Amino acid sequence: MKEALFFDIKDPKAKIVQCVLCPHGCILSVGKTGVCRARKNIDGKLYSLTYGKFTSINVDPIEKKPLYHFYPGSQILSVGSFGCNFRCSFCQNWEISQSGVDEIPLTEMTSKEVLEMAKKNNSIGIAYTYNEPLINYEWVLETSKLFRESGLKNVLVTNGYIMPEPLKELIPFIDAANVDIKFFNEAVHKKMTNGDLGFVKKTVEMLVKENVHVELTNLIIPGENDKIGEIEEMAKWVAELDGKIPLHFSRYFPAYKLKTAPTDMKTLAEAYETAKKHLKHVYIGNINDFNYANTNCEVCGETLIERQGYSVRKVNLEGKTCKKCRSENRIIS
Repeated sequence: MKEALFFDIKDPKAKIVQCVLCPHGCILSVGKTGVCRARKNIDGKLYSLTYGKFTSINVDPIEKKPLYHFYPGSQILSVGSFGCNFRCSFCQNWEISQSGVDEIPLTEMTSKEVLEMAKKNNSIGIAYTYNEPLINYEWVLETSKLFRESGLKNVLVTNGYIMPEPLKELIPFIDAANVDIKFFNEAVHKKMTNGDLGFVKKTVEMLVKENVHVELTNLIIPGENDKIGEIEEMAKWVAELDGKIPLHFSRYFPAYKLKTAPTDMKTLAEAYETAKKHLKHVYIGNINDFNYANTNCEVCGETLIERQGYSVRKVNLEGKTCKKCRSENRIIS
């Protein structure tokens, strides 16, 4: 275990502490863990239960994060622990995100061991992913500094639910992030995740302002966040930040507690066309129609990268330059 970086002592005599890492601000008596299941009051101090403990370690295509404009076609070492500060009934990784420290098998590794694994597997760096990585803040911060010193990349795949102060400390070491915008209606977001949308938006805004490469994901769930008006509001908000930010829509399939039918293709296609009115790069994932996965030139529309699943082929691209119109595109490689 590792003593947490962001907590306040609320009552020294009663040994009550408050976690100030995320907006929940959990107030914990001795022996209690927060909403995330990953941070615990032990004898009047807050400790991370996820530090150096992992449920999943794999080498993945960068497109799986999903990141389509950050070293396309590359491989990245991906690590995840357990727990999450959201309570989504539709969670696609609920086996680990809704588990506690004693409920799932764990592998222990140091930051240096993970760095060596990345090097041996020709990874461009590390992706903090699978469960919510920001609740494992101390390990992510320590490891991101080590990877930065070694010239490798740090990628966050996150729900973005963190307070501005700890995020500000972490941002200088993060190269890219995919933030999951689960709902763009405040009331629905609160109901479905137990978290406030405003803090997620603030995270995205801070990342963009500090020039972190950002891509966004929105899982479209029938009856919950599939209203085209709300989708257009989200696309407009993204466009105000930067119209070249890639937005990934993903098809929902029944998972965990929510047994809603899969998203129909008509809804996904309409969401795609709506977002394309405001954004240069829109994608649809979790479907068999790979036309929605190709990257096209921001200026002339020529196909630059073809994708079939995680198979990537650069067809009209030199570095980040379109071969047809010679314009530069928002692609890091």
